[in-house]
Amino acid sequence: WGQQLSESLDKAKIAHAKIEIPDGERYKTLSSLERLAEQLSELHADRNSVILAFGGGVIGDVAGMLASVYMRGIAVVQIPTTLLAQVDASVGGKTGVNLKAGKNLMGTFHQPLAVIIDPEILRTLPEREFRSGLAEIVKHGAVLDRPYFEEVERDAPRLLARELDVLDRIIGGSCRLKAGVIERDPEEKSELRFALNYGHTIGHALEAATGYERWTHGEAVALGIVAEARLACRLGVASEAVARRQERLLAAVGLPTRAGRLDAEAVLDAMTHDKKARDGRVPFVLAPDLGQFRVVYDVAPDAIRLTLGELVGEDA
Repeated sequence: WGQQLSESLDKAKIAHAKIEIPDGERYKTLSSLERLAEQLSELHADRNSVILAFGGGVIGDVAGMLASVYMRGIAVVQIPTTLLAQVDASVGGKTGVNLKAGKNLMGTFHQPLAVIIDPEILRTLPEREFRSGLAEIVKHGAVLDRPYFEEVERDAPRLLARELDVLDRIIGGSCRLKAGVIERDPEEKSELRFALNYGHTIGHALEAATGYERWTHGEAVALGIVAEARLACRLGVASEAVARRQERLLAAVGLPTRAGRLDAEAVLDAMTHDKKARDGRVPFVLAPDLGQFRVVYDVAPDAIRLTLGELVGEDA
């Protein structure tokens, strides 16, 4: 697909150059950002240059941050090539790199000039990567739009088959939901945008505690949704039926609902570095019912430990 993009730019007589970083979260670092900035400088990129972020969520986050700081800010266009990036990372203007302590702890808000999504690209995406993106779709329905959640339930088999008309509709729905939140809270200054972090408080901690090597981001978010749905039950915020329905849909689209071996203390420690924390208090986004969310602070560590214990199983 990169070659097709290059040929298209050539045909349009748009001068361009390609710079790359290796694949994976472990390259989403400040050192990668510095190397890319040096390459931009060597290419004589100036304030009128535009970065095309062509790739998955890691590429979008790093390229977006690069655009936000190179020469104090140049334009970026997001062209996401994974389902996860199409429905989540490319929309909203969040950029970032990881630190040893946790994910996206350094970053900026830098809105793209445009987000260009072509669902046909997904037909060559590896199966595991495709399913990974479905976690964000489930998330959007679970906390923002019950009818959309039910639409995903109904169309899950066609979604897994990557039928283009279904992909168009479902991806468009997720983008609509996320953009609606961002328009009202573009820089996460209120709890509204926290809704988009459903499943991520525990999901990010699972990733950090395992060195970003055990699960894809979407798989970790799926496990985070299961855990946070169960936590909502434990705290009396939601019913068992609401939690089970989310878990069933995640399983139906091929995402893990059990984590296998788990170091609960390492996960709890990683949670203390959550960038949404306020005065040391980590907020949890919980779903009282489908299409609703509530932000809860001061969750007892023992309640989290018990919930993580329920994640242990064999389908990870």
